Amino acid sequence: MLQTPATLMLPDKDGQIAHFTINPGTAAPASGGWNRTAFAAAHVVTDPLADCDPWVNVAIDWDRTLAFREHLWSLGFGVAEAMDTAQRGMGLDWPTSLELIRRSQAAASAGGHLIASGAGTDHLIATPGTTIDDVIAAYEEQCEAVEATGSRVILMASRALAAVAESPDDYVRVYERILSGLAKPAILHWLGAMFDPALEGYWGSTDHMEAMKTCLQVIEANAAKIDGIKISLLSAEKEIAMRRRLPDGVLMYTGDDFNYPELIAGDHQGHSHALLGIFDPIAGVAARALSALGAGNREGYVHLLTPTVPLSRHIFCAPTRFYKTGVVFLAYLNGHQDHFTMVGGQESARSTLHLAEIVRLASAAGLFLDPEQAAARARPVFVARGI
Repeated sequence: MLQTPATLMLPDKDGQIAHFTINPGTAAPASGGWNRTAFAAAHVVTDPLADCDPWVNVAIDWDRTLAFREHLWSLGFGVAEAMDTAQRGMGLDWPTSLELIRRSQAAASAGGHLIASGAGTDHLIATPGTTIDDVIAAYEEQCEAVEATGSRVILMASRALAAVAESPDDYVRVYERILSGLAKPAILHWLGAMFDPALEGYWGSTDHMEAMKTCLQVIEANAAKIDGIKISLLSAEKEIAMRRRLPDGVLMYTGDDFNYPELIAGDHQGHSHALLGIFDPIAGVAARALSALGAGNREGYVHLLTPTVPLSRHIFCAPTRFYKTGVVFLAYLNGHQDHFTMVGGQESARSTLHLAEIVRLASAAGLFLDPEQAAARARPVFVARGI
């Protein structure tokens, strides 16, 4: 293979190391005119020079973190702030999350941008003495703080609630109480155990279809307080089944990073909007695809978005909770930050082979607008890992 500045050495699953040349992507801008609401759940950028232990302390590079949000807004996305993509519950604590929400909301207000922010109970660690009332109080504390910034609430799934709830009725009680106190309709967030094992059995059942009945009960009883629901179960069939049962005016936001093209496109019975972590690294291509869909060019939409699916399925492969590593790796390769370090040291959460496959699949999806930059940034990462 002819070596170019965009060529680097990558290992494969058989342990062989070979030259790989990164293909250039297309920089054609999106034209707007979307007919779907699309939030990108955004990652955070750390300060690599901070004198702190990453497993213990959080050091955010606020300038770079906010600049990335401006990038997403410039493409037409809303920002879903302080969610699991931002390593909420995996290194990003509640005080830092609230500061992130404050800063992002201020930037959104200044620019007239769309934002919604995560409120949960992650400052409450469940113990044998923790009660449902404790969970309610924790949710209320965070919701009040988020709404005080001016942001709409994304009501995140609660590890503490999953730990102490004894029946579906406990979920109904908590959600009805919290929703009744919100100033603006919220987006509910049903995160599957593949994203967070501590959420196993959410809504009172390990059977997703049984759990869905409880969730729909909450939605139907509180529809005026709910903008929509994001579900992340990595099952197109379950999302469609739930979407068809939602009350009028309550939106389905797909959180399915495996099947998002077909779910967003929809069928004759409806479609999903989007609140996706994968929109962080594929934002440019996704924006162009959504513009094509909005213009009635479904073929163009499919042509653009389909090549991103193998990449997304790889980034979100089990253990799915480590997907943030791939998201930040691509942000580094594409020049959105100058380093590949993460909150909690999570840059080490994926293997060298996993990162190599990200480079190959991102190249195939046309995500690298500057292949030479991407190759130059990838090389030291792989050298440090023995390649």
